[in-house]
Amino acid sequence: MNQKQLEKQLASLPLLAYGFLEPGELDFTPRVRAVCAGECPMYGKTWACPPAVGSEERCRERCLSYAGCLMLCTVGEAGDITDMAQTLATREAHEAITEQAGRFLRSQGAEIFILSCRSCTLCPSCEYEAGRPCAHPDKMHPCVESHGINLIPAMEKLGLAFSYGGNVVTWVSLIFYNDEEEHV
Repeated sequence: MNQKQLEKQLASLPLLAYGFLEPGELDFTPRVRAVCAGECPMYGKTWACPPAVGSEERCRERCLSYAGCLMLCTVGEAGDITDMAQTLATREAHEAITEQAGRFLRSQGAEIFILSCRSCTLCPSCEYEAGRPCAHPDKMHPCVESHGINLIPAMEKLGLAFSYGGNVVTWVSLIFYNDEEEHV
């Protein structure tokens, strides 16, 4: 992978910030996954969320099987941050940027795995609850929290901004990658 070329491509995106780290530098903690189970209404309802994504250990192993990780941060501005529908609507732009960054990596021959900032919303209703396979496994990205990752320590390590306030929300995705040249 040509990191300089990738960074030039990333510079063309409206990112707040990005950073590279090794997957082993991430903070995997059961506390994050416990929040999914106890507070998220999507828990047990989609292929992008627990328990469908696999056990905590399996999720950790999958992430650690990659050589590198690219963290992407964008910001969205909602008219009224207390209006959840307005706030969540700002993540669609982040998802499109994440997809574009994934294409940049793939164009250089990297094998990638994306964790995003949301439960999947590709389909009006997920096939998971009906006991059927995911209709879009190539487009569905599990959420970061589903893998038990606490983003704050990694963001601090990379010096990346993380702020909620006013009408601004920060969205974060992780793109794990193996450079094809390193794994031939």
